[in-house]
Amino acid sequence: MQKFLDRLGEWAVENATKINPSKSNMVRFTRSRVKDPLDYSLANTLIPEASRCKYLGIILSSDLIWADQVNYTVKKDWKALHFTMRIFKKENSNTKSLAYMSLVLPILEYGAAYWDPYREGQITASDRVQNKTAKFAHHTKSLNWKTLVLSRICTLFKAYSGEWAWKAIGDRLQGPHYLSRLDHERKIRSRRQRTDIGKYSFVNRTIQDWNQLPAEVLGTLPCKLNTLKKRVRKAIIEVSRRKISCVENHLKV
Repeated sequence: MQKFLDRLGEWAVENATKINPSKSNMVRFTRSRVKDPLDYSLANTLIPEASRCKYLGIILSSDLIWADQVNYTVKKDWKALHFTMRIFKKENSNTKSLAYMSLVLPILEYGAAYWDPYREGQITASDRVQNKTAKFAHHTKSLNWKTLVLSRICTLFKAYSGEWAWKAIGDRLQGPHYLSRLDHERKIRSRRQRTDIGKYSFVNRTIQDWNQLPAEVLGTLPCKLNTLKKRVRKAIIEVSRRKISCVENHLKV
């Protein structure tokens, strides 16, 4: 690593470019308890070590846990939602929904394929924003949008379809060893992981959601991304309605 930093410093000198090492951070991604000190320098200046850093708007922690990113996104989302509620307070439901889709939802979905939370408390915190929007726009408790799940499935679809940007992930996707009567032909083999970081990673979590989709959603692949979004959203809403009806029937009994 130090060799690459030295070459970067030489390139900066040759091209008359100034680099400020004090604005850089050095993060070690590991869960090991024993950590050797890292002494990397750039332009004869020691690069400070940090436990987290922000890269392209996403907070990366040294322990590979997304708690800081979830809290940051939810807090930023609440600010955007309160601003939207003040501005569009007297508008109709369609205008309120459009404002949410344009001003609030992009914040929630940005990079969600990677940091989508799996812990119950973090899921509740992110769902609370959507539930508040449902009450504000449509006067209901929930709309069952499941935008983070939809975002992950659409990202895996890009890798499955062989898009160049996701080719590294798509090349590692493998077919199943066997197909049961309830499985669809597009099923992907799940991976065994020993840690929660690997078990609840983007690829492993999304493979489970992908394999649980109805056969009619993935039966006509390849298709356009917008077409897949509509099908997946419709399937998610139907599954949520079935769960609600089952709970209601159980309570009646």
